Amino acid sequence: MSTEHVPAALDVPALRRALDGDHHAVRDEVRALLSRPEFDRSDVAGLDRDAYRDRVLDWTRRVARTGATMRGYPPEVGGGGDVAGFIAGFETFAFGDLSLLVKIGVQFGLWGGAIQNLGNAGQRQEYLPQIGSLDLPGCFAMTERGHGSDVQALRTTATYDPVTAEFVIDTPDDQASKDWIGNAARHGREAVVFAQLVVGGETHGVHALIVPIRDEETDEALPGIRIEDCGDKLGLQGVDNGRLWFHGVRVPRTALLDRFGAVDAEGVYSSPIESSGRRFFTMLGTLVQGRISVGGAAVSASKSALTIAIRHGLDRRQFEDPEGGEVALMDYLGHQRRLLPLLATSYALSFAQQDTVAALDAIVRAGDDEDVEQQRRELEPRAAGLKAIATWHGTQTIQECREACGGAGYLRDSGFAALKADTDVFTTFEGDNTVLLQLVGKTLLTGFRDDFGNLSPLGTAGFVAGQVLDVIVERTAVRQVLGALSDVLPRREDEERGLERADQLELLREREEHLVSRVAQRLRAGVKEGRDPFEVFSYCQPHLLAAARSHVDRFVLESFALRVEREEDVGTQAILDRLCDLHALRTIEKERAWYLEHGRLSGGRAKEITRRVDRLCHVLRPHAAGLVDAFGIPDEVLCSRIGGREVDGERW
Repeated sequence: MSTEHVPAALDVPALRRALDGDHHAVRDEVRALLSRPEFDRSDVAGLDRDAYRDRVLDWTRRVARTGATMRGYPPEVGGGGDVAGFIAGFETFAFGDLSLLVKIGVQFGLWGGAIQNLGNAGQRQEYLPQIGSLDLPGCFAMTERGHGSDVQALRTTATYDPVTAEFVIDTPDDQASKDWIGNAARHGREAVVFAQLVVGGETHGVHALIVPIRDEETDEALPGIRIEDCGDKLGLQGVDNGRLWFHGVRVPRTALLDRFGAVDAEGVYSSPIESSGRRFFTMLGTLVQGRISVGGAAVSASKSALTIAIRHGLDRRQFEDPEGGEVALMDYLGHQRRLLPLLATSYALSFAQQDTVAALDAIVRAGDDEDVEQQRRELEPRAAGLKAIATWHGTQTIQECREACGGAGYLRDSGFAALKADTDVFTTFEGDNTVLLQLVGKTLLTGFRDDFGNLSPLGTAGFVAGQVLDVIVERTAVRQVLGALSDVLPRREDEERGLERADQLELLREREEHLVSRVAQRLRAGVKEGRDPFEVFSYCQPHLLAAARSHVDRFVLESFALRVEREEDVGTQAILDRLCDLHALRTIEKERAWYLEHGRLSGGRAKEITRRVDRLCHVLRPHAAGLVDAFGIPDEVLCSRIGGREVDGERW
């Protein structure tokens, strides 16, 4: 691997601008805010649960006073109309205390976002300014104890009473209690409650209503409402998660968030979307911002872990070198291989996240324009897949970085205790990752069918059984998109011929295309043989998940490759190019058994990929410090005794 394309020294500010994207000013505002003394979190491990929650509430109020919490809300309510900017700020808050991050997400993203996306103009005008200022703390009450991923089967009911023009909210049993509801245990006064809407004896599916839950003066639960603290958790102790039960709780007809379904003064239900299945999944699609935000936060957490571990690896020395000194850990290829591919993937996910956020922002700005409906349907599986891969990457990276720091990484003040405990749940909230990948897989098979989300396993198997396989493959749009991309990417005239960017993309495209078509073949064959469709789908599920993962791998690399080509600074482009190579080749290397089994790689070419990964690690090693400095995490915010440049005059 030639080093002639890599600059001798990194332009760290230029690299940071690339990572920060269009909202670098927003990110710098959050960095400066978190660096202030009042946001110091070095003592939170010694706080009891209630004191920690009060500290987080105080921090959240301080954030609200800056006005940044209104950034994502529409201008007509005093907001900035900048969803992308709000998410950029949210991702940057993930460098600090993660309980604060989640509190911000619950209050301004979920509670406020539900009203923004599901409510009418009057509801937005009434509620969003109070939510954005934190004058009205609230909750997003969707998940039930018995139904987490299967939201469509929620059992809380909202029954319309035409005599009083009210909805009556009921929890039929403990399995239908609202569970893991942020802000519910202590601070929330109202909640957006998701329930089966019953009007005139007919059920119209899941809708959302605004329900007061706590008395503003006494902080006691209102009549008919039972609130219970979820108690101690593995992490995020600063977030007051709680459970909610409703028994005959009445709210006025106007409490219904009625963008997709309304009840008029005569008690007649109406909706602009006739199909209940499509209505439900359209409603959920508008709430995709939370899923996108969690994925971005996980990438930020991986950056914190890598900053700590790589700086430690540059400082820590073990065993003598031939000249009599000791060798820095980062000079060992084994250590480089532990950390640098993860670093490259964090860069890759950052750019994929930027593209996904930009797509969401464009959709939000377009409002109810019918022309963006297709983009909205395409965004949901993309967001689902990226959230799954990004949060799994965060969990893997934090663990690998902790181990790479040895005993020093096991100390609480290394920062890894909080990172591990507080991010672990990212893989399951805002959607269980395995379920999310299943959503991606179903979308690949059904070609963004309007009601694809309404397909049960039986329905998916039956739908695929009726398709022509070539059509299914074509609907993934992989061959067309990546074929065009491969045509415009430059080819290097050097020793890298055969494993350059176009080849990398082609290998990922081939894997995705093959896996999708094979799942379709298995489903169709099973159904045609007369086997039970559910059994067929269950048997094919691992293959479906592998196809979904390959799809995400492909579009992440595509985002990174295009970002490299857009970079105007020659030195920054060169280092991004090498990081992109490392990410791509390591992704292929991890699946080399599949490529060998299916004849996509020869044994010699598979070995060459491993050699290239080794050489890329060697090429990038001198730039390791600059590559994590480009994340722009202030030492005060990183809050690590082993990851800061200097602590109390000494290095760890």
